[in-house]
Amino acid sequence: MYAFIAMVVIAIFFLSTSIRILNEYERGVIFRLGRVIKAKGPGIIILIPFVDQMVKVSLRLIVIDVDPQDVITRDNVSVKINAVIYFRVVDTVKAIIEVENYQYAMTQLAQTTIRSVCGQGELDELLSEKEKINFQIQEILDAHTEPWGIKVTTVQLKNIDLPQEMQRAMAKQAEAERERRAKIINAEGEQQAANKLAEAAQIIGNYPMALQLRYLQTMREMSSEKNTTTIFPVPIDMFKPFLDLASALSSQKKTD
Repeated sequence: MYAFIAMVVIAIFFLSTSIRILNEYERGVIFRLGRVIKAKGPGIIILIPFVDQMVKVSLRLIVIDVDPQDVITRDNVSVKINAVIYFRVVDTVKAIIEVENYQYAMTQLAQTTIRSVCGQGELDELLSEKEKINFQIQEILDAHTEPWGIKVTTVQLKNIDLPQEMQRAMAKQAEAERERRAKIINAEGEQQAANKLAEAAQIIGNYPMALQLRYLQTMREMSSEKNTTTIFPVPIDMFKPFLDLASALSSQKKTD
């Protein structure tokens, strides 16, 4: 009786140590007496007790939030940059035997790569060409992690923190740029208005009746608004004889 109970206990112990269940997103790298056999899963995995050892590896997408890195750009501006790295394991055996801790290794590699790539560009490039920098960092990381069996899918720069002095300088620059554009737009509007007035004057000079029609149209607009004040424009040519007479009398007095 005791022998039977002992056999049952031993059997349960062997079953509990030899049977593993892996989820759909997991794979198990099997080591037999210290040597890699292959990766198995998902489902039920049977191991030889005291002989086989299994290391689980997740195939799901892994996200790493890289801590803010102090970067000095090519134009000697100190900024803090942090990023997000998305990667997944594509070769479970390499991810286990080629690197001790692939997540930690990926974090350290990402930090040094961000400092290196961002330090080669100027501040304006960092702010305006984020997609280009993201692609450069992704290419470098992917090239270095390929021997580890890891595929880098996306790299995104999250924040670029500028010093307060630089923020104020950039705000002044943006304000000056907006004022410059406003002055240019205003000058272009004045130029276009002057051109249109010159064209209108040329047309009126060729067709004098157009001035009379414009006068009547203005009177109609003023009457429709129920104004109590009416302005009658008088041509300056009507006063020309009087101005000439006054000029002649003034000249005569001087000669006398």
